[in-house]
Amino acid sequence: MQEEIKIKSKTHSKVVLKAIPGHFVTPNSHVNYFLDMTTLKCRLSESLAAAKALGEQIATTTVVDTIVCIDGTEIIGAFLAEELTRAGVYSMNAHNTIYIVTPEYSNSGQLLFRKNMVPMIKHKNVLILMASATTGKTILKLSRALGYYDAKINGISSIFSAANSVMGIPINALFTTADIPDYKSYNPEDCLLCREGEKVDAFANGFGYSLID
Repeated sequence: MQEEIKIKSKTHSKVVLKAIPGHFVTPNSHVNYFLDMTTLKCRLSESLAAAKALGEQIATTTVVDTIVCIDGTEIIGAFLAEELTRAGVYSMNAHNTIYIVTPEYSNSGQLLFRKNMVPMIKHKNVLILMASATTGKTILKLSRALGYYDAKINGISSIFSAANSVMGIPINALFTTADIPDYKSYNPEDCLLCREGEKVDAFANGFGYSLID
């Protein structure tokens, strides 16, 4: 595993992505970069900057009742809700406000919403907010959970995305593979890094990574 690389957004100088080259195993794939978004998700100034940048991408085009946050993006989600409200984004909620919610993972890996959260999801216009979208599998799982409550996915926003769209819905991202041209994601069963004998450096998920000694 090599030293991290800092990639500054071309349009927002305060939004910086940290990329660490290596061989990482995620819940859905093997990747050759771990994208460290810790400060973007946890430092107030950077979370606010990321939210402003994301808000600019969708403020004039998306109706949002609820922001569903994945990968620990709740702080960014709260700032994004404020940015969208300030921009006059239309909400159909009775209280004229935007909800910020996070789904729960079941033991089998499915995404679900507890009964007390259902009123914030059912029949709502939903914006999915993610740290990273690579294979699209998490979005597909979430769409099934949201579909059960007749929620409508009106948009997908992500700090980084390796895909342009999922299920025909465009992904609005602050960083793409154009910013990391050699970024690769492999199915676990067909990983080029594994075939070439490159040892796994760490297991990674939305919370961070754990090195393999």
